[in-house]
Amino acid sequence: MILVKFSEILFVIIILAFAFVGSGTRPNTLLLPFLFFLAVLKLQISDSPPVSVGHRYKEDVVSSYEAHNQLELSLRQAFDLLQSKLRPPFSLTIPDPQEYTLLNQAILYGVLIEPHFAKIHIKHLHAIVIDGYKLFLSLLVGIVNELYGKLVDSVKEQLIWVTKEMIDVSATGIDSLLVCLMRQIVGGDFSDGNLWLCFELVSLCLSKWDCLLQEKPVVLTSALYTFLRLLADHCRVSNNLKLEMLRQMEIEFCVKMLRDQFQLCLKIGRDLVRLLQDLFHVPEFKSIWKDLVSNPSEFRTAEYLDISQLYCIRTSTRYFLLRITPEMETQLRFLLTHVMLGNQKRYQIWFENKFLLGPERESLIVDIVRFICCAHHPSNEIIQSNIIPRWAVIGWLLTCCKKKYIEANGRLALFYDWLFFNEKVDNIMNIEPAMLLMVCSLPKYVNFTHSLLEFLLLLVDNYDLDRKTIILRGVSSAFKSLVQKGVVHSLDVLTRCDVLSPFIRERLQNLLLNDQGKVPRDLLPVDLPGHSTQSLRLPDMSCMGNSTQSTQEQLTSEGDDGLNTRVVVVPGGNEVDSIERLVESIGDIIEESYARGLQTLEAILFSIVNQCNQRNTSNSICSEDLLSKITKELESNGYQLFTSLGIVECDDEIGSATAVIIRTFIFSQNERIQEMLLRWARNGFPVGARLLSYALRLAHEAYAAGCLENSVAVAKVRESRMPLLEYHFDGYFNFLNKRKGDSSENFVSVSEMDEKAIANLVDTAFTAYRHFLSSSRVISQKESDTSLSKLLFSDLKDCSDWKRIRMKNLFCNIFCYLSDLSICEEDIIRLLIEKLDYVDLTEMQFQIGLKKFSLFGDNHKLVFHLIKNSLNWNSVEQHKLWGLIRSELPVSEVQVEKIILEFFCSGKIDVNLSAIAAGGLLTLCSSCAPTSALVGTIMSLPNNFFQDFAAAALATWAASNASMLFDSITEFAEKLKNKNTGSTFLNSTETEINQSTILWLLNYYNAQGINVSNMLSNLYPNSCSIVCLPIPLNLHLPAVLIKLEETKACSKADITRICCLLSTAISETAKASTIMYSTSFKFLCALTENHCDVLHVKGKYTDNPLDLVFRVI
Repeated sequence: MILVKFSEILFVIIILAFAFVGSGTRPNTLLLPFLFFLAVLKLQISDSPPVSVGHRYKEDVVSSYEAHNQLELSLRQAFDLLQSKLRPPFSLTIPDPQEYTLLNQAILYGVLIEPHFAKIHIKHLHAIVIDGYKLFLSLLVGIVNELYGKLVDSVKEQLIWVTKEMIDVSATGIDSLLVCLMRQIVGGDFSDGNLWLCFELVSLCLSKWDCLLQEKPVVLTSALYTFLRLLADHCRVSNNLKLEMLRQMEIEFCVKMLRDQFQLCLKIGRDLVRLLQDLFHVPEFKSIWKDLVSNPSEFRTAEYLDISQLYCIRTSTRYFLLRITPEMETQLRFLLTHVMLGNQKRYQIWFENKFLLGPERESLIVDIVRFICCAHHPSNEIIQSNIIPRWAVIGWLLTCCKKKYIEANGRLALFYDWLFFNEKVDNIMNIEPAMLLMVCSLPKYVNFTHSLLEFLLLLVDNYDLDRKTIILRGVSSAFKSLVQKGVVHSLDVLTRCDVLSPFIRERLQNLLLNDQGKVPRDLLPVDLPGHSTQSLRLPDMSCMGNSTQSTQEQLTSEGDDGLNTRVVVVPGGNEVDSIERLVESIGDIIEESYARGLQTLEAILFSIVNQCNQRNTSNSICSEDLLSKITKELESNGYQLFTSLGIVECDDEIGSATAVIIRTFIFSQNERIQEMLLRWARNGFPVGARLLSYALRLAHEAYAAGCLENSVAVAKVRESRMPLLEYHFDGYFNFLNKRKGDSSENFVSVSEMDEKAIANLVDTAFTAYRHFLSSSRVISQKESDTSLSKLLFSDLKDCSDWKRIRMKNLFCNIFCYLSDLSICEEDIIRLLIEKLDYVDLTEMQFQIGLKKFSLFGDNHKLVFHLIKNSLNWNSVEQHKLWGLIRSELPVSEVQVEKIILEFFCSGKIDVNLSAIAAGGLLTLCSSCAPTSALVGTIMSLPNNFFQDFAAAALATWAASNASMLFDSITEFAEKLKNKNTGSTFLNSTETEINQSTILWLLNYYNAQGINVSNMLSNLYPNSCSIVCLPIPLNLHLPAVLIKLEETKACSKADITRICCLLSTAISETAKASTIMYSTSFKFLCALTENHCDVLHVKGKYTDNPLDLVFRVI
């Protein structure tokens, strides 16, 4: 059959038409046969068969009418080049990087187009892989993102198959591939291909549950978000058998996640509640919703106590991307970054026809609104341009809703972050579109604004009646932040707008003035006009094509570096002008007088703080500009900000520009000052180290001056020769007075401060450093797993190189004030050991013993992990570490016995590396009381290495606390006896007793002149002189028996009975066991002449010696 392409048909038509047009209206009969022959020849040439076998499959990767993608071409070319090498036997040579890339491409192409050879290709891949399948997975991700919609069905099936194979080998990047596949499921699409993909992925999540849970739990949370959202669409369609089966599998997966892994579900955040409320009508989710609200303990998650906790967790942007296909995301971002306001109509029509045309496609609007609000935050450059703003696109989308429930869900998606807004957690850009949409709809589209406001007020009143206070606070905080950040000048545009309903305005004013909302009255200034803002008009909602300039210039957004950059174009900013004038003149002032220059710098910083505190002020100055100007002016006068203390000769922590900046930030903890510090840090200045050094020195001087223990006069502080403490006090009183307004009636004069107030000053310094550290991690360009402890270590390392600071004081205050970031942190403790000499370590050990601070905490697992890692340290470092451990663990709550047990039972240990640790554990035992738990652990240690460790520990306790030791031994023996009652020799899996402890006990009692029988009777008063207990085969009994005979600790009759029973038991066991005891046969035979066939033990008779084996303790 000849397949004629459209271009070839067109070629024939043109030729024939030319023949007919040859001479006027009459056909050119002479040319007609020749032209017809050429047309047929063209068709025959174009339909020539493929050259190679491989080409039979190539056209099956994408549909024949689609243009070829560069990725697809590269895969095909690699396959053509290496096709002969893709069949066994495979080459044994190691490929170079270029060959490795080509092999991965060729194998992937082969897997997709040759299903019958797929297993061979995968085995080939397993044989050559050297990067954890990273390259192979990146190619798969590229195919899914760029080509999935164009792939033919057979290739899609192979794509799912190879994905399962990659899960089985835990390939690097498998989570990204699964997320990309989930994004290809289109919401509201009930076509066979879309339902098939949905079915395959939910089946995959169920079948690979254990593997995904262990290796990539984030995939399961992403799948939960995806299928909860899809279920809302699937449950609205009935009488569809295919959909019914899929629906049941989706329900099964979601219920399993919510019931069995709720701690993972919490990571989704507040949008989990939004998704679940759409499924309340589904029977399987009714009980989940009930438990979520009323019975949180049903989820068996300790950290979940109430649904309000979910409300407070902001949902990550990656979840919103899950319901937007890559193609849809590309088109939306193009619309929001390149299309000018007024030119967007044809783009919107195209987008609607492409993605929203269909009976159920309308539900996508909810996901798109959520994506625009939370996942697309434009830059300042775009905000200030005439590009179509987000609020305009959202307004158009809401007008596209034809179904009431979808319109309601779209509005909920728009306002959802308002309900629980917290300026410390949430981003102002998430709530900005809703505010501008309401404001810019006035006065032309007043009904639209009216409906949005009414919907918001209904949410406040009815969304969660039991937690209405939280919602009131959230919405009030949202309005407050929108005004403070300059999104709108004031709320008068809504509260004093005459075209709005008086009822709506009154309700809005009541909401803003609500006591629980705590929104000050000055958020509603009375000197601004109500609705006379000509620029605040919504364009034509049908085409969004006519609009004047919007209020986008007043937005606050996140830049590419993660820092808030406030660039507000508002005329008449007197305070901004004064700040700029001060910055420009600071260089000249410093040149005249350095002291006056510092006063000017402090005035600049205080003006910035004061400006941020004035809620009704929208003027601002760019942090970047301010920072660069201050730095430039100071450097031009020979002063470098935030220099390392190791290279400055003077005391740069007092009376310097750096000190002024640090001190002002500590007192105010102002967001703008913090932004400046973060930018300096990003430019390479050791800001964190200088902040930490300041706080540590302040704490040390406050302690040394006795200010943390008793009330102290300020005059005494000035006499204490603690320069930083005095400098900090002066700055504190100056800051308070400036904040009071410098009026005489408000002037603060503190003659005496109690210890609590001074402790608060020190705590505030460390709190400021914590805030800086947290913000540094957010904007850090390092690995995503950078922790606060790692950042602290980096700053601490810098501080430790500065000779001005005494290291012991530095580390003591670190563990006092930043204990949660430093306790049991290997890097920090090793740095401590490296920097401190033996004198400082000894002084620190005294303070640890007095429980002034802790180095290791109460978690025995963390302590053991530290000990295990320390085995690779040098010997000096290990000895220093064990000196610190011996000082803390005996007076702490750490379960020492668990550390010892994990150390000796952790598998094969290099005795050379572990020798110092074993000695440290022995001295640690000698420092601890011989409790029954610790003694029991020692007596149960294995005999594999350091065999005399347990006996040495008992000997140490016998010399220091013999009474408690033997009480603990008796208690341990009693527990062992009760535990092992009824066990037999052959099936005994009971606790083994350490051999060295048995021999030591025999020696000890012999030296004390105590008969072992008496000792055994004391341990077990209700038994005869020989105690009946189960015993494992690997106990070295011959040595024990010989010892008993030599010391005459037991009567010969008793020993005879033991040997009798052992002889019978050994004869019944395997030959391997008999060989173990071959050394004892001569001894046994010599003592079994007078044994009895029936023995009396514990008042009972038995004729089966296998039931009794005797352990001597």
